[in-house]
Amino acid sequence: MSEALPAEGLLGWSWLLIALPLAGAAVLLLGGRRTDRWGHLLGTATVVGAFLLAVLCAVQLTDVEERSVDVDLFTFISTGELDVRAGLLYDPLSALFALLITGVGALIHVYSIGYMAHDPGRRRFFAYLNLFVAAMLLLVLGNSFVALYVGWEGVGLASYLLIAFWYTRPAAATAAKKAFIMNRVGDVGLALAIFIMFAQLGTTSYAGVFGAVGTLAGGTITAIGLLLLLGACGKSGQFPLQAWLPDAMEGPTPVSALIHAATMVTAGVYLIARSAPIYDLTETARTVVLAVGAITLLIGAIAGCAFDDIKKVLAYSTVSQIGYMFLAVGLGPAGYVAGLAHLLTHGFFKAGLFLGAGSVMHAMDDQVDMRRFGGLWKKLPITFATFGLGYLALIGFPFLSGYFTKDAIIEAALDRDDVWGWVLGGVAVLGAGLTAFYMTRLMLMTFFGRARWREGVHPHESPSVMTAPMVVLALGSIGAGFLLVEAFPLSDWLEPVFGEPEEAAHVVAPATVGLVVTVVMLLGVLAAWLFVGRREVPTEAPVRVSPVTRAARNALYADTVNESLVMRPGQWLTRALVWVDNRGVDGAVNGLAAGLGGSSSRLGRTQTGFVRSYALGMLGGAVLVAGALLAVTSG
Repeated sequence: MSEALPAEGLLGWSWLLIALPLAGAAVLLLGGRRTDRWGHLLGTATVVGAFLLAVLCAVQLTDVEERSVDVDLFTFISTGELDVRAGLLYDPLSALFALLITGVGALIHVYSIGYMAHDPGRRRFFAYLNLFVAAMLLLVLGNSFVALYVGWEGVGLASYLLIAFWYTRPAAATAAKKAFIMNRVGDVGLALAIFIMFAQLGTTSYAGVFGAVGTLAGGTITAIGLLLLLGACGKSGQFPLQAWLPDAMEGPTPVSALIHAATMVTAGVYLIARSAPIYDLTETARTVVLAVGAITLLIGAIAGCAFDDIKKVLAYSTVSQIGYMFLAVGLGPAGYVAGLAHLLTHGFFKAGLFLGAGSVMHAMDDQVDMRRFGGLWKKLPITFATFGLGYLALIGFPFLSGYFTKDAIIEAALDRDDVWGWVLGGVAVLGAGLTAFYMTRLMLMTFFGRARWREGVHPHESPSVMTAPMVVLALGSIGAGFLLVEAFPLSDWLEPVFGEPEEAAHVVAPATVGLVVTVVMLLGVLAAWLFVGRREVPTEAPVRVSPVTRAARNALYADTVNESLVMRPGQWLTRALVWVDNRGVDGAVNGLAAGLGGSSSRLGRTQTGFVRSYALGMLGGAVLVAGALLAVTSG
């Protein structure tokens, strides 16, 4: 249960976390060009202020006995039996996400001041960033599934605006539309789950749903779990709705860092973790979560090996790493904390990698083709150092952030102590090897070897307003994993949400898991050096490639599958319905109208206005009547 908070308590003002960036967005959008000179400073200040408030709220939360505070705000919906109160739930899980969103979001805002310095739409860009942060905070701080859904849709709108920021580019407009539509598919699942909750339980609040979900039939609980998963797959870019996420790279690079590191793509993981009381009651739904995570993990890792676009490699890396998180939370109580710990460390090193990619693009006149890079470690020393630390953390280099959190997920998978545990653990280990391969390939093609720059390109280090956030994120890449797993275990902080963690009976010793994963990681690095590092990188991609490479470059034909299974059948159904409407419904209506119109016009011709015609008609009618009477009488 949530503890009532005195009115003067700081947590009672936690709604300011959402209000600050939302107010910034309103001022920048409504103020127009009058705010151009200082709009970027206002947009950054609101998120920095929200981060400081999130820190203070987290500190005060430690003094609350049950570490859970329900902040009631106002009546959102009141009609019939549906009564939804707008309120916030501030507990260890929501506090964790609030710190991540505002902390990493603030760094990205600072970075954007330099990155977007010469863009004429900078003020509008910061307005959209503020709107995105506000919607994401509502998503994680709301105390009901309806509040979450409002934030969920707000994130969808803001992501559309950010991906299509350069809307005059056809590729950006198309990518934004693709992301918006694919997310709507997932959102239908989330909406249906909320409808079922209200229909069966009469409430959508977390406290009401989680307290009564155990009274529902097993099939109903499974249906809710699967529908929630569909929503999570759309927002987090997981199979089969993962195809939108790599195309979202068409937006400015800070957008990629914000969406793909700490905010939008983590929303699905948050939804499943928050709905743990539901998934703990349905083994079927948890199994599907596991399958989705394992499949997506491999799809992202395989596709990441084949692309030459630095941002797309990082995008598919995000798809893969979110797959690890889904795999973890699908394990149930044994994996919730491991998945969230990896989510936090991923927020540091992946945001740093995207910002580093933006710094490289800034130096290379917005070039993204790694075949046109090479030798940049000398020209961009700070970018190289910070990017390198993010790279090492991502591949799970010993004692950096990813090493602690990724290994924890693999250990949790193996602890199932059944054949599926070994399968899932094997998939996760294979993913670690592929991650080491494609990220080492990226490092070698970008920073090492012969310079392959286009004529007229003069690489230069980014300004300090861009490199400072990269340095901070690099520090997180180094130490966040150790702090969350060893020094200050995340499981202790999240105990009020998920309960006291059970002592794991390790099927494979953690030291053995760490050794195996490290060896596989080193083999991936070695393979990348053998295929890329010791050879001259051609500036043009080969025209003829193997079927495996072709499949990888097509993301294992994810778009083709979606088009075949969803788009084309939808087109055929639409065409069939249009034909039925045109020929059936419209045909019947138009035919009836034409028949009545034709018959009336023909009958109208009998009305000539001549007396002799009417007299003749009367005579003919009388003859017919007389003939009928004679026939009846004689019969």
